[in-house]
Amino acid sequence: MKKMLLFFFFFANNLLLAGCWDRTEVNDVTLITGVGIDKKNENTIELTAEVYIPKALGAGGGSSGGSGGSPPETIIRSGKGKTIADAISNLQEKIPREVFWGHTKVIVIGEKLAKAGIREPLDFLARTPQTRLRSNVFVAKGKAKDIMALLPPLESSSSEVLREIAASKVLMDITLKDVLQMLSGDAQAAAVPMVTIDPAAKGLEPLQTVSYINQTAIFKRDKMIGQISDKLTRGVLWTRNEIKQATVTIKSKEGKGNVSYRLLRANTELIPEIKYGKWKMKVKVITEDDIILNGTDLDLTTPKFTQMLQKDLEKDLKYRISQTLEKVQKELKVDILGFSEEFHRKYPQEWKKAKKDWDEIFPSVEVTFDMKATVRRPGLSTTPQGLPEDEVKKK
Repeated sequence: MKKMLLFFFFFANNLLLAGCWDRTEVNDVTLITGVGIDKKNENTIELTAEVYIPKALGAGGGSSGGSGGSPPETIIRSGKGKTIADAISNLQEKIPREVFWGHTKVIVIGEKLAKAGIREPLDFLARTPQTRLRSNVFVAKGKAKDIMALLPPLESSSSEVLREIAASKVLMDITLKDVLQMLSGDAQAAAVPMVTIDPAAKGLEPLQTVSYINQTAIFKRDKMIGQISDKLTRGVLWTRNEIKQATVTIKSKEGKGNVSYRLLRANTELIPEIKYGKWKMKVKVITEDDIILNGTDLDLTTPKFTQMLQKDLEKDLKYRISQTLEKVQKELKVDILGFSEEFHRKYPQEWKKAKKDWDEIFPSVEVTFDMKATVRRPGLSTTPQGLPEDEVKKK
């Protein structure tokens, strides 16, 4: 009896072994590294895919596209349809291998589609198992197809350029997961970096250039309702505690010249308060900086001058964030700053009652500031360069 049970056990295990009957060979797969989505007309979506060329690595040794006569590592192919799903199906008809989306680095949405609404593309991308939620998302100034078609002189592809720019944290770094979370959050608002094409240098072909981030697209629900400049975008990053890199230049009144600060670290805390029916938000910022340029006649070893420059930096940061609030809170009236989440977290019962009226409440939220700036190092040189000793202010 025991022998029969043992035989049955091993026989059953063999049945559970899947083997590799449903395998897909690498040689039968097309890797998509980037995708652009455009609204061609009222009834047509155009999808532009950046397709990796496997043999390019062996032929060019990993060389960048469009430089030194080396073969590009990617090619561009497009498909059209009523929906993004139809467009992908049409794209597959033009590619001999099975399309694989698991290596997609960036998703670029055309401006026309962004303004019309991105609900359907987002629904498809969220449901498709192969889609990477860590793919960076951008909005193109114009057509996404034009962004994907570029042949950058330095990087291997247009999508690699955008991925590197996002990773630098100079402006916004937004992934597909971030967009889905923001649009499904309390405020149903999102901020997505906006890219435009930098004109090609003299002597190069029009496509031998790169795209770069110069604005931020603002979404309410699934539609783009406006955009803000890179300067105001940094105000958003300060408020959301997402600022990673910053160089701030201020004209000093006392020293009659410019002083440049480089951010070391910063922390922003949003402190909500509901008192007597009035909704308030305190923006508390703590920042530590180095001085990397002293264009004044001030001796920065003097504590008096260092403290004065710290106050100047605090005033400048307050002004920057105030300008952002004027645009985002008062003009666009879209909460991309995270105010709703903070009120929801601290006052869950009040938020439950006020949630449906948040679009009317947000513009009237009273904002105050608590700024604390500290200069850690004035630089290797303590006195202004190029000035005679007797012209340097020390007291």
